[in-house]
Amino acid sequence: MTAPEEVRAAVAGAYRNEWGQVVATLIGLTGDWDLAEDCAQDAFAAALATWARDGVPARPGAWLTTAARNRAVDRLRRDKTRMANARQLAVLERDPVVSQVEEIPDERLRLIFTCCHPALPFSARVALTLRTLAGLSTGEIARAFLTAEPAMAQRLVRAKRKIAEAGIPYRVPPAELLPRRLSAVLAVLYLIFNEGYDEVDGCRALAVEGIRLARMLVRLMPAEPEARGLLALMLLSEARRTSRTDDGVLVTLENQDRSRWDRTLIAEGVATLDHALASRRSGPYQVQAAIAACHATAADTEATDWAQIAALYTELMRLAPSPVVNLNRAVAIAMAEGISAGLALVDELAGSGELDGYYLLPATRADLLRRDGRLAEAAVFYEKALELAPTEAERRYLAARLRKLRSR
Repeated sequence: MTAPEEVRAAVAGAYRNEWGQVVATLIGLTGDWDLAEDCAQDAFAAALATWARDGVPARPGAWLTTAARNRAVDRLRRDKTRMANARQLAVLERDPVVSQVEEIPDERLRLIFTCCHPALPFSARVALTLRTLAGLSTGEIARAFLTAEPAMAQRLVRAKRKIAEAGIPYRVPPAELLPRRLSAVLAVLYLIFNEGYDEVDGCRALAVEGIRLARMLVRLMPAEPEARGLLALMLLSEARRTSRTDDGVLVTLENQDRSRWDRTLIAEGVATLDHALASRRSGPYQVQAAIAACHATAADTEATDWAQIAALYTELMRLAPSPVVNLNRAVAIAMAEGISAGLALVDELAGSGELDGYYLLPATRADLLRRDGRLAEAAVFYEKALELAPTEAERRYLAARLRKLRSR
């Protein structure tokens, strides 16, 4: 007999590491997403009882895959009058690897690309990835995205139906389509991470899942530098997370306590980025990670290489142009070349109307005006930013800035 706490820990660890592989293997064999998830859940439930009696197996993932597969065979045998069930059963019964689990290939890459297929709405790609690859429950996903559980359940049902009805192939796309399809996968993983990055919003677990899924993607696609670039970006961002707020108030980068930054994550992030850059195939995630590395490795704001950061933002504008990237570039230029140069770019952006309603536009202008000693003008734009700020931490920061200016 194995101690209950040891069994629970082993099952929990296997759930984190093996859920996606078990589900992916069964989908690959049967094509039935609901059957795969149900049988995977049955296998984990069976593990709690069996491992307590027989001990934790040497390869928990292989044990679980076989158990889930056997469960699928049992269920299909009970109702093989349906033609679809008969076909699935025939596949499972003719495949001899039931007892040779060590030969089961890793199917998670196919699952990632299917979940993130462009034919699915973006919100459905995110939900399906979290459900099938990360093993989050429908309720957990709904809570993370502030959606009612029945609505999220319907979203998942529609996504699976779309895959079946549209004949979306369960495969890694061919080489000529891979760059475009990989970008969709990376976008989903980055959104998952960002949803959980702000700890105060209750979505913290999503940041952890985002990093875990990015690590998995790097293992599955070791030759893809953008996968490493995304992982590096996540690690370098996560390293600074605990210093981003203080008692519910946003702390800007220059005022963060750098002694609280996680040096282990920074070292891993920089090493991961170096590995990606060695391929000499640049991409937007590698450039963003390089910007994050400039900040994370500087001793303080004065020691930050702003000229390098401005150059990196210029490169990012070439690879993935957006008004938000241009706004960040304006800040870097202000720090590298002078406030007036940055303000000129911010004024140009404001004139374009592309960032109307985006609180960081007036917040950035206010900050640059403050640094330039134009305090009355700065106060006007802090007020505008305060009206638009989306989170309480940001509103508290802006309100404090405004009070400080008015007290002078």
